Amino acid sequence: MNELILHSERLTIRPFREDDLEAIHRILNEGFGEDDRLDATAALAERRSWLRWQIASYEWLAKIHQPPYGDRAVTLKESGELIGSVGFVPLFNAFSQIPELRCEPGVDGLYRAEFGLFWVIAAERQGQGFATEAGRVMIDYAFRQLNLHRILACTEYDNLASQGVMRKLGMMILHNPSPDPPWLQAVGLLENPVRVLE
Repeated sequence: MNELILHSERLTIRPFREDDLEAIHRILNEGFGEDDRLDATAALAERRSWLRWQIASYEWLAKIHQPPYGDRAVTLKESGELIGSVGFVPLFNAFSQIPELRCEPGVDGLYRAEFGLFWVIAAERQGQGFATEAGRVMIDYAFRQLNLHRILACTEYDNLASQGVMRKLGMMILHNPSPDPPWLQAVGLLENPVRVLE
């Protein structure tokens, strides 16, 4: 199993466990406004399936020598309280729609895979710097341990809080001139400083 556990001043980032279900279900429902999408029983069953898949992925991604994609629990170091999720996600989208991300000038609409960073923090814990702190730990791991070239984060134009976190992480905010897809409107880009210096 890929037991990636990372620490910052206030946080421990660890693999999810089965007993995290109720807490992460609430956090993700609030974070993505999914309260009304399914009835309570069906929604919890779907989240349980997601959590089991997530837990299994730690082991299997390591076995096939892939990066530690997936969500990890963000917990308070002092109490162990689960306050959010952070992780690496494979991004596959029309990044060439964004001029700064085109591989070749004039090429538009082609899909490409990128390495992404994801975070969500419980509503009652937002505004305390936890998303930025968790993001910094993950970026440091990606650049120092995985030797990653660059990392992206995506959000909507009106998600100013996520864009604020991107800026605090040192990301350059790029804008998709097209409104579609909605999750690819604002893109944070951060290159490995070691690669930039070469």
